[in-house]
Amino acid sequence: MSNDEFRAAMSRLADGVVLVTAREPSLDPDDPGAPEGEDVGMTATAFMSVSLDPPLVVVGLRTGSRMDDLLDEQPSWAVSVLSENQRHIAGRFAMKGRISDRLLFEDLPYTRGEATGAPLLGGALATLECRTEQRVPAGDHTLVVGRVLTASAPSADGGPLLYFRGRYRQLG
Repeated sequence: MSNDEFRAAMSRLADGVVLVTAREPSLDPDDPGAPEGEDVGMTATAFMSVSLDPPLVVVGLRTGSRMDDLLDEQPSWAVSVLSENQRHIAGRFAMKGRISDRLLFEDLPYTRGEATGAPLLGGALATLECRTEQRVPAGDHTLVVGRVLTASAPSADGGPLLYFRGRYRQLG
């Protein structure tokens, strides 16, 4: 089996699309003159619930990606479940060679999670704040298991954004 055959077969599975976010801490928190930390975000389709008791989710991150490295250093992160009208946000945070994360967040409505300080996207179908419980190497990815600290379903508008056959889609 080739990588292309595997990719083609798995593209037939519809996945929900989420924005995973975290707050990168200041390089030197003891120095008031040091630059503040930066918000980091990435689009993910490898995300699912794992357990109700305790509440656990898992996200797959490409090993060595900025988010993988960040969540290896600090355990707090958040997830915003994207709605069908947030396709542009999914594309923005999935781009290769993209501009800085600071600019990506600049015109987006978001609040800071009380438990994690991570951005929670306005207009998302649901938001979760998590703390890493376990990291599992899996091929060229790391599976990050997170304990859900807060969960909210702030928006009931529209359906979910899906990823199917290599494109963003919506139900219906």
